[in-house]
Amino acid sequence: MKKHSCDVAILGTGPAGLQAAIHAARKKVSVAVVGKVTKSSAYRAHVENFCCIPHATGEDLLAQGRHQAEKFGAVFFDQDVVQARRVDGHFELDLEGGDRIEAKALILAMGISRKKLGVPGERELLGKGVSYCVECDANFFRGAPVAVVGCESAAVSGALTLLFYTDHVHLICEALQVADNLVEKLRHSAVKLHEGRKVLEIVGSSAVEAVVLDDGTRIPVQGVFIERGAKGALEIATALGVSLDTESFQYVVTNKKQETNIPGVYAAGDICGPPWQIAKAVGEGCVAGLEAADFVRKLS
Repeated sequence: MKKHSCDVAILGTGPAGLQAAIHAARKKVSVAVVGKVTKSSAYRAHVENFCCIPHATGEDLLAQGRHQAEKFGAVFFDQDVVQARRVDGHFELDLEGGDRIEAKALILAMGISRKKLGVPGERELLGKGVSYCVECDANFFRGAPVAVVGCESAAVSGALTLLFYTDHVHLICEALQVADNLVEKLRHSAVKLHEGRKVLEIVGSSAVEAVVLDDGTRIPVQGVFIERGAKGALEIATALGVSLDTESFQYVVTNKKQETNIPGVYAAGDICGPPWQIAKAVGEGCVAGLEAADFVRKLS
């Protein structure tokens, strides 16, 4: 395991994360930025409503933002975060490639993602065995057979986490898309992997009873965790103890300084709620970067 230390770690390489990196780095604190640029919702966007830039592609904007942040000293890790925690006054991030980052402050700017399967039973059984967050709901399925659906780091790390709660974990995916380090952990675990398969239906009346795969296989389970992508705001925030909004439980709550309820943890961009606009993300990223840098400086 490679360990890296920094003052401010930023989760997310979209407009909010890049702007936070630029402002924090300009205040002469060490900055690490974690995430894959292609995961940003802005990456494939065509931008024409951002002040002073009449026409641009999201890909170009993000490339320029990264160049600016690197010019001021920010270091980038093109990996997903698989675990985040508070340890003795600092924060630790475990990355899918095996790296670990220790930071004095965190900025959550990884957007929101709830990629649905779009299969029969998913909507009807939401909250009745269907979940989009392992960290939130794993405890409800102690000892019960469960399935995780997804091919990326959230699914694999979620399946491994569920082994702490139950011995009966199925991972269903078309093709694994994670770093070799995670693949190795999965292969040596008790998770039953169904690779090359799709879920066609989630079965149940008042609660989940089974999933049906595209080859006709019926797997009896009581819980189905849909984790299609990297870990998002909800999972990371929950692990850190960060408060979510009480209405939808989808967004991180911040004040005007972009502070969360956890000292040293800030948030910016889409994970703070609508409107879903680059201008809003950049503004919040600016504030979060400045405030996180000030927080770190006060510690020394």
